[in-house]
Amino acid sequence: MPPDPFSLEGRIALVTGASRGIGRAIALRLAAHGAMVAVTSRKADACETVVAEIHADGGRAEARACNVGSTDDISATIAAVAERHGRLDILVNNAAANPYFGPVLDMDLGAYQKTVDVNIRGYFWAAVEAARRMKAQGGGTIVNVASVNGVRPMEGQVVYSLTKAAVINMTQGLARELGRHGIRVNALLPGVTETRFAAALHGNPAIRATVEKLLPLARIAQPEEMSGAVLYLVSDAASYTTGSCLTVDGGWLA
Repeated sequence: MPPDPFSLEGRIALVTGASRGIGRAIALRLAAHGAMVAVTSRKADACETVVAEIHADGGRAEARACNVGSTDDISATIAAVAERHGRLDILVNNAAANPYFGPVLDMDLGAYQKTVDVNIRGYFWAAVEAARRMKAQGGGTIVNVASVNGVRPMEGQVVYSLTKAAVINMTQGLARELGRHGIRVNALLPGVTETRFAAALHGNPAIRATVEKLLPLARIAQPEEMSGAVLYLVSDAASYTTGSCLTVDGGWLA
């Protein structure tokens, strides 16, 4: 093992949904430890803001627009990053959709389809496209950002929760199949985190108070508190870790 097992010097990483929230925190953390980070989301200008933060801290990064609801976008983005840098060492599947929060009986098919297309098909196709390149170069690592909802569904989030359960299962299946190619696949299971994505939860005073009362740590997480777990999973410190689901939830599932 290298002297600093958390060093990512010389590695090329791609993070989806990296313009804000947990994705932004992950991109900043990986860049701070030496990786060249492709910061992707649907809007390139939002990614450029994160890239500027990384550059200001002396790191390396580039911005790329990628809608993970489109398999064509996914394929083109991963190909462009791998071709420009000659390899792709790290993929963090983080971009997700949750367009509906409320009673499942009132949910329409459009919201259902968008959630499934992004959270299941998008994760799967990005992992496959990345793994094809990782196999050819002799290895790599993939982290899928799932959710504690994939283990214990939250009321009002039935479809989002089932997609995250699928991500957990996908992670385990990919780990079994890709390990022989030197590719490690793990999942991060965040608890409720203070992001715009989760505003329906933490932005509602009554819901927030209820959640915090049930948490052993008695508070909602900040995005930065998720990034250290991802750093571990993509680094050499986790060289014998694959198929794992690392829960970072303040004790929610305890």
